[in-house]
Amino acid sequence: MTPNPNVMQAVEKLGYRVTVGDVATQAGLNLAEANQGLLALATDAGGHLQVAETGDIVYLFPRNFRDILRNKYFQLRLQEWWQKVWKVIFYLIRISFGAFLIASIALITITIILIITAMNSSNDNDNRNNNSSGSWGFFYIPDLFWYFNPSYETYPEQRRRNRQQKGQMNFFEAVFSFLFGDGNPNARLEERRWQEIAAVIRSNQGAVTAEQISPYLDNLGASYQQEYEDYMLPVLLKFNGQPKVSPEGQIVYYFPELQVKASNQRQEFISPYLEELPWRFSAADSGQITLSGGLGVVNLVGALILGSLLRDGTVAAQVGGLVAFVQGIYWILLVYGIGFLAIPLIRYFWLQGRNRKIASRNSDRIARARILEAPNTDLQQKIAYARQFATETVITNENLVYTSETDLLEQEVQRRLGTGE
Repeated sequence: MTPNPNVMQAVEKLGYRVTVGDVATQAGLNLAEANQGLLALATDAGGHLQVAETGDIVYLFPRNFRDILRNKYFQLRLQEWWQKVWKVIFYLIRISFGAFLIASIALITITIILIITAMNSSNDNDNRNNNSSGSWGFFYIPDLFWYFNPSYETYPEQRRRNRQQKGQMNFFEAVFSFLFGDGNPNARLEERRWQEIAAVIRSNQGAVTAEQISPYLDNLGASYQQEYEDYMLPVLLKFNGQPKVSPEGQIVYYFPELQVKASNQRQEFISPYLEELPWRFSAADSGQITLSGGLGVVNLVGALILGSLLRDGTVAAQVGGLVAFVQGIYWILLVYGIGFLAIPLIRYFWLQGRNRKIASRNSDRIARARILEAPNTDLQQKIAYARQFATETVITNENLVYTSETDLLEQEVQRRLGTGE
């Protein structure tokens, strides 16, 4: 079985010495997945087991475990190779839309010039040069190449330096961003949800109330379901939690396996609620968006003008060559021109509706989080009762009874020397 990449990343971030609860919290996995992933990784990468006096287990991994796995698994080497290749392929796909836009505008403009030149030539040979000159002046081709020239000096030097420091996308990337955006900002939402829930449980030493978890959940159900706290069932299932009922009939929850740590690391900041990020239309700056949209308009208008000129089949036949080729692919150019403007327009209105729903869900979570800022008497009693089950165990080398790094005889000798027996 190929090791779980989320488990591998968690082990690296946690310093190569972890418990199941550590990995579940860091990676947002359920305890069963974390346990299975750690066992597989320890088996394949030469990890060691350390057993504390309490019976809790710590996994210790060599810092070069990725190299060990890479040498062992061809599949991992293939995945790493494919990730590098895919980055190049995807980048080429992204810039291809901008390149096609420039090629389309250039092709349409040159074809229009050739057709008008031929029309003017047939009408008045004496004025052909003047008319051609006028055509070139009317169908002005903007000097787009200065946008890509690193030595262009229209912008002040400081402004260009600031743009480079910010890592601003180039024109071709901006065209793709204008068309399709920059991906889902909440692609890791579920992973973040479980990471934050586990972090909240750990910050409360493994014992919480439902009100402390609700700001990180959605779809709490009908009022009667909320009253019985049914929404806590997935949390209990994921982290092996156990409910406890107070003498007043209030329910609290504690999670024994999240109360055990391999090290006493500093607690990171925990957001008071799960925040969904709104979708951005584009990460390109306003100038790049305006340029992309403007070129899209130029491309579509040029395609419509070209279509009206191509209706005169006689002129197209006289010119031949490039014009005949463009006439053959005209519908492709026209559909591209329409789609270039229609896709961002449709996406803009779609994002407005989606962001309203995101804002509504965030508002609900914020409202639940504010309840904890000024808890009523009942909630204070619940939190106080939950603290009775709060505990935290940090497994150090001093309280180990067994480790697979050394044999049992050597460990017994070390134990006796340490105790003075």
